Amino acid sequence: MDGHQSLLNIKGLTKDFRGLRALDDIDLTVGGHEILGVIGPNGAGKTTLFNVITGLLSATHGAIQFLGKDITRLTPDAIARLGIARTFQNIRLFDAMSVLDNVRVAQQMHVPRDSFNTLLSTPIFLKQEKEIQEKAIALLNIFNLAHYWKRPAGSLPYGDQRRLEIVRALATQPRLLLLDEPTVGMNPSESQTLLLLIQEIFDKHDLSIILVAHDMQLVMNLCQQIQVLNQGKTIALGTPAIVRNLPQVIEAYLGSTEYAQN
Repeated sequence: MDGHQSLLNIKGLTKDFRGLRALDDIDLTVGGHEILGVIGPNGAGKTTLFNVITGLLSATHGAIQFLGKDITRLTPDAIARLGIARTFQNIRLFDAMSVLDNVRVAQQMHVPRDSFNTLLSTPIFLKQEKEIQEKAIALLNIFNLAHYWKRPAGSLPYGDQRRLEIVRALATQPRLLLLDEPTVGMNPSESQTLLLLIQEIFDKHDLSIILVAHDMQLVMNLCQQIQVLNQGKTIALGTPAIVRNLPQVIEAYLGSTEYAQN
């Protein structure tokens, strides 16, 4: 797939930390409606990759294009407004705010405001607020979270907090959704439920997903392509059927031939 057809196109991405090379000449391409899995052992550079894509860290070398635009040096808020949203391995909700307000805050990124309508609560402002709330409730319903809408986000059970973080990311209307270990800390039943929800999101929305996960069931069932990192370098790229059988992947990450045999 060439750069004109791809949603995200990364070339030669390198990130150094005081002599440590966390990312080493990474190339990565995501198509317009695709789920790409990024896997690798701890310390492989997966979360660093997300942090550089979203502008939380600056690249040492290389270039990142999104929708044909160079975003390599843009700020995180500018990148988010262009249509890249993410979740974090460590949940980052507004704990004291209600579940509904966590989603509403994310939605307001794309809502034009002016002080006149806001201060006077004009019909225009009230209509916008009603639409925001209705869309927020609709998203919460998809993830079976609407009954929590008044509760502080930090009071939800762990698995529900994980799902709420995905809802909040979706509320920004992304073209590219980055999911960083979305099932970490979940039991097998919760993980299976989330797998089905992510598939539903992908099927019903015009977006692409990059999924970082240690959960091989999740990765193998969801992703069209898998990119394997080890010590900051790409060691494999291909379909799940191909990647699961590569000796270098089994040695570096899977640790056994279990997935090659399934």
